[in-house]
Amino acid sequence: MQLFKSLSFSLVLLIADYARPAEADLIPRAIQKAHTFAAKRTHTLARDLRVAFGGVLVSRDDTISSTAKRVVYCKPKQVPFGVPTGGGTSGGNGTTSAHGSPSTSASGTKTATSIQPSATVAVPDSPWKLQQSYSGNSFFQGWDFFTNPDPTNGIVDYVDEATAQSNGLLEVNDRGNAVMRVETTPKVDSVRKSVRITTQFQYNGALVIMDSVHMPTGCGSWPAFWSNGPNWPDGGEIDIIEGVNDYTNNQATIHTKVGCTIPSTSQNVLSITGNVIGLTDCAAANTGNQGCGIRASANNSFGAAFNTNGGGIYAMRWDSTGVAVYFFPRGSEPADIIAGKPQPDSWGAAQARWPATSCDPFGFFNNHHAIFDTTLCGDWAAGVWSATGIPGQDQSCAQRTGFSTCEDFVRASGSAFSEAYWEVKSMNIYQLQN
Repeated sequence: MQLFKSLSFSLVLLIADYARPAEADLIPRAIQKAHTFAAKRTHTLARDLRVAFGGVLVSRDDTISSTAKRVVYCKPKQVPFGVPTGGGTSGGNGTTSAHGSPSTSASGTKTATSIQPSATVAVPDSPWKLQQSYSGNSFFQGWDFFTNPDPTNGIVDYVDEATAQSNGLLEVNDRGNAVMRVETTPKVDSVRKSVRITTQFQYNGALVIMDSVHMPTGCGSWPAFWSNGPNWPDGGEIDIIEGVNDYTNNQATIHTKVGCTIPSTSQNVLSITGNVIGLTDCAAANTGNQGCGIRASANNSFGAAFNTNGGGIYAMRWDSTGVAVYFFPRGSEPADIIAGKPQPDSWGAAQARWPATSCDPFGFFNNHHAIFDTTLCGDWAAGVWSATGIPGQDQSCAQRTGFSTCEDFVRASGSAFSEAYWEVKSMNIYQLQN
């Protein structure tokens, strides 16, 4: 038995595994003596366990953090909303998050480090199943390029895919992100070329999740990520991301036919982090096309502040509970989103929400397509050209640029639109499996 004292614990396990029946009665006694010896030699035991298990065990990572989210917005032929009722930065959501750091690519567009869920996070299956995914070199497959005049009266020429590519307005950059730009020719006589794309995929009820590194910003710009249905406003419109000029707080808005309202302006009642602004009647016909908007409290949810932070993830949930918009700044992305198993019930308060109790989500919204666009001036950006008081706009664009009108500035200042571009990592559309 003295022999077993010099054997490593892992070798004892090996002997136990391969022992013949005739030798089986020797094994218990051998293991007992090996255990007694190993207990006196804890460092050797630890080493032998590592050898025995061959590195199968992995170290724990308990550094999972959670932070804030938010969102809000509004769109077509809209009358400017009032001065904001609140501001500040986003707070915690109670969500489990994964982390990454933003960087800048050689081409000058923003990029974000790929984010993977921690190995210690067990993400359950989701009832939301992926239906359409847009990312990488195939991002622009499955979109229609809108080439009609801008319905919001912007001074842009929306061009087709070939024209956008030949003019350097459209690309998938070296980081695999989709980029959509505005023309930066120094001076133009009338309009600047821009891009507006619409998904060919149509949906009724969905969880739309879009990860963006950069969005258009600057005086004269009016970008939006939104969706709408047929026969506007009968099919409804959901503005997920929208703002103008130098705004830093996103505004989410819905526009509907008559009958849809917000039941309250209370954040607690609505379970939102944003602020209801303007009207609670969402009918375009009753509000001069304003609809009902909710402005984010997070001052990095739109524009330059969003870009500086490396962007983030927006999610729009449309199901039997109503319509809601969520925002997760870069570094606070929920692990379930990163894993492709979204669990919106775990995300906490939304940035904006329109409950089904006063707005039937399938009675006021139907047959939607998702849309990216960037217009210039138009009803909103030009309409607030000389205004201040909205988060990010402490100085009016008229003062900041020295131009009395948005249109004059846009036509004369091509270099000012170097930051007027979308850079999108991915856009995914999920639907409930039933």
